[in-house]
Amino acid sequence: MSIPLMDIKRQYENIEIEVNDAVFDVLKSGRYIMGENVKKFEKEYADYIGVKYAISVANGTDALTIALKAIGIKEGDEVITCAMSFFSTAEAISTVGAIPVFVDCTKDTYLIDVNKIEEKITKKTKVIIPIHLYGQCADMDEINKLAQKYNLKVIEDAAQASGAEYKNKKAGSLGNIGCFSFFPTKNLGCAGDGGIITTNDESYAKMCRAYRVHGSGLDGKYTYDVINGIDESDNVDFNGNLPKYYNYVIGGNSRLDEIQAAILRVKLRYLDSWNEIRIQNAIFYNNSIIDEFNIPFKEDYNKHIYYVYIIKAENRNDLRKYLEENGITTGVYFPVPLHLQNVYKYLGYSRGDMPNAEDLAEKSLAIPMFPELTKEEKEYVVDKINSYIKK
Repeated sequence: MSIPLMDIKRQYENIEIEVNDAVFDVLKSGRYIMGENVKKFEKEYADYIGVKYAISVANGTDALTIALKAIGIKEGDEVITCAMSFFSTAEAISTVGAIPVFVDCTKDTYLIDVNKIEEKITKKTKVIIPIHLYGQCADMDEINKLAQKYNLKVIEDAAQASGAEYKNKKAGSLGNIGCFSFFPTKNLGCAGDGGIITTNDESYAKMCRAYRVHGSGLDGKYTYDVINGIDESDNVDFNGNLPKYYNYVIGGNSRLDEIQAAILRVKLRYLDSWNEIRIQNAIFYNNSIIDEFNIPFKEDYNKHIYYVYIIKAENRNDLRKYLEENGITTGVYFPVPLHLQNVYKYLGYSRGDMPNAEDLAEKSLAIPMFPELTKEEKEYVVDKINSYIKK
């Protein structure tokens, strides 16, 4: 038997007609950039998350970068985040010239340890970026309390958490801004790159829209006025020309394709049901894997949607080899914690500074997790893991 870690082909086969129809409608329309599907998806996703605004962008990394720029992060500012994440979290901080300040994760949830954030706050600290890792939300109440105490902003890195909930509120609605990735393997993924920014703040929404399209138009003018402390109305005369030719701040080109938006609109209708199947798959694993292996811990107040299902093993590489030999694909999320990446040597971190993140990097293993897993496949995965443990 051969079992992939994720299988987006099976997902496509189940919704093939709907996706194809949506894509062909876009192709026939001749409107491929910032069309009706983008507008409708932004509204639908904002409603789904429970926020006022959603600004689609080209990818999850751009979502973080643009969010930081909208909040006003500049060179020399400090941004606190977790040492255990995909590189783009820290990369976005560095891209805007700020300094990433890393905090260890917890031993059980693998999320940012809220008890270790306050000691990292300095006069230069401007933002906290919690990561909703693997599909489970960080402890946002405690993070927001710290942010309020020190007048900081909170940007949620929810790249792995579309549909996850914290105390009955969805990821992306819990801080000042939420950032999502629609990379194809995500639990809500498109057929290429894509991302979105969510917020209840109209000012942030306008600035995010400006930064995604070269700082142009009315949103660009608004952003320029905010940056420069100018109190003017949005009444701008473009002399009959397109607003995109009038630029006010340095932005970029970060638009979600119309075809990707059409695909995401189809998939969004299925997201909750797919997440529920992921949860049931996780329950099966939890109840079936011999407990010598650390299985994921979920906080009672969280709805964990299991973007990936992580186990921990002292001899991770041996287990991984054994499973691969038996046709089971696995993954490692992530083999190098951010504070030990070569590019951040200048920050002065050393091995041992973030013991929980380092332990997770050395011992964690993702096993097959996707809604289309069959009963036989799940049983086979569990059987092979348990047989390895018994050996």
